[in-house]
Amino acid sequence: MNELATHRLFTAVFLLAALTSVVFFVTVLPRLNIFDREQPVEVTNYLKEESAVLIESEEETVVLPVEPVLFEYIEVIDGCGPYFNGPCLNVRSGPGQDYDKVTRLRKGIVLKVGGRVVRDGQTWYKIVFDEWIRYPERVTGDWYVAADYVRILLDEGERDLADGAAASSTKRIVVDRSEQMLYAYEDGELFMSEPISTGIELTPTPRGTFTIFKKTPSRYMQGPLPGISEKYYDLPGVPWNLYFSQQGAVIHGAYWHDQFGKPWSSGCVNMPLAEAQKLYTWADVGTTVVVRD
Repeated sequence: MNELATHRLFTAVFLLAALTSVVFFVTVLPRLNIFDREQPVEVTNYLKEESAVLIESEEETVVLPVEPVLFEYIEVIDGCGPYFNGPCLNVRSGPGQDYDKVTRLRKGIVLKVGGRVVRDGQTWYKIVFDEWIRYPERVTGDWYVAADYVRILLDEGERDLADGAAASSTKRIVVDRSEQMLYAYEDGELFMSEPISTGIELTPTPRGTFTIFKKTPSRYMQGPLPGISEKYYDLPGVPWNLYFSQQGAVIHGAYWHDQFGKPWSSGCVNMPLAEAQKLYTWADVGTTVVVRD
């Protein structure tokens, strides 16, 4: 074969190889088009179909409610009366009768539990004061109370009105200073009416329209109150508190007197214990309070 013939043969083989490669590429190209958006394939649609099934499902979604955190409190059910009449419940500095007496408790006091100890077959509750106290130096040492003289209460503890929250439109409390009566209404219907004790002349309960902005089952109240009253008092575990005045006026139970129906307080609204608990349970943070003559 001469040189020209050899050159022509080489050129023909090259062209044939090039054409073969093109044909081969064209043949394989459709197999690579499974990701072409204009040619959807089963794998691409699988996620979409599964999502559609979830969206169109008629099964009802079960939402589990979040239970409020409850704290343990004790209420003294076997103690002395409002004027320390009868045997009082002794608070001990430790879990046992052989520990020193710290103070005496009257019936109706409510205190927060910080722990419990079983010693010689008897349960003792340790009391905690995780609140602001005006005269903390009056509270010294640990407080332990025997379980035989109290009952356990469960409560959410202190609750405050959220910033910007509206007052309740369905519940209303009216405090009548001239009648020394409290009236509670829900949807215009009378819920309860009860004799009370508002502030004496030197420390009157403020008049006006207020909103309950805080409630707590237990409060350590102390006097004197600077700029308000020089009267000394020391009252641990004041029960069923509904705060309605930023100056400190509170609706609460009173375990230290029974003079309801006449002014008797340092500015708060005092109620009998059972009725105070009833009102506390019923009233929401945000409930309107009207104090009138």
